[in-house]
Amino acid sequence: MDSSIDEFYMQRCIQLARLGAGNVAPNPMVGAVLVYQGRIIGEGYHRQYGYAHAEVNCIQAVKPGDRHLIPAATIYVSLEPCAHYGKTPPCAELIVAEKIGEVVIGCVDTFSKVAGKGIEILKNAGITVRTGILEAACRELNSRFFTFHEQQRPYIILKWAQNTDGYMAGADGRPVRISDTLTDRLVHRWRSEEMGILVGANTAIADNPRLNNRHWTGKDPLRIVIDRALQTPRAYHLWNGPSATLFITASSAEKTSVAEAITADFSQPLLPQLMKILHGRNILSVLVEGGAYVLEHLIAAGLWDEARIIFGNNPLAQGVKAPTLPQHLLMKEISIKGDKILYYRNSREALTI
Repeated sequence: MDSSIDEFYMQRCIQLARLGAGNVAPNPMVGAVLVYQGRIIGEGYHRQYGYAHAEVNCIQAVKPGDRHLIPAATIYVSLEPCAHYGKTPPCAELIVAEKIGEVVIGCVDTFSKVAGKGIEILKNAGITVRTGILEAACRELNSRFFTFHEQQRPYIILKWAQNTDGYMAGADGRPVRISDTLTDRLVHRWRSEEMGILVGANTAIADNPRLNNRHWTGKDPLRIVIDRALQTPRAYHLWNGPSATLFITASSAEKTSVAEAITADFSQPLLPQLMKILHGRNILSVLVEGGAYVLEHLIAAGLWDEARIIFGNNPLAQGVKAPTLPQHLLMKEISIKGDKILYYRNSREALTI
């Protein structure tokens, strides 16, 4: 098979998979394409957590007049088909049942319940399996999923807005508008794509934030607040619905209909405890929106995967300085009205807490 043809169909798998962003976590985003003699006869993606996987939707999309072609077709899938019974049956067994003769896989699933078992099922059934097609891109597609399972922590995205002089808040720590309101919609889209959103007590008290994605569609992230003394006023948004909130505190544990406060040992390093708590709650990814104190501690620990920095034009003579990123790679740059947004990646090969 011509490698360029394989890559063409795998790229389509990746495009389809991205349509599930924000809806499938803690599952990975997956796309699948069924091809017969150079013609796509079915395609699908994992649309929503708990529902049919990409391979199922792909096969179900085949028109009745083409169903007899399925055994002679090749299925392309961006991630190794699952091999375990969860909320849905194993996709590897479905492929065997449909008598599909060839499977082309983007990357192997390192999740312990799969980890090569899907490929083993396929090969044991006499199916031809090829792997590693656009492997880096397929792993990048699910960087949150792989980070969570391989490093036992959420994928961490830092976000802040600063002006051209490097200030992110007023001198008194109070919030000021730095970016355009249109950029707010992009930020709320980011929120809809992640499972959690994190701030510290200073931001919670000064801003009274909602931390939801009211300017976009989709599910709100879990609101996470590091509040050692549990000082966030009970009348504030974070204690009220409709989004859930998790307070990390040294105070007493408690639970309401919306908010939960759990205790951590603040006499010990907090970040390892926080990562363990979030991993235990199946939070694959966290968008960190501040403030400066929380951002700087995560940066100092090397505990971040991406950073998205919004540069606005609001002049400030003085104020709270924005953090500085060490060891980073610029991924892309976009502009929205007068705002410039830079996307960075942590360039360290191995992150440690």
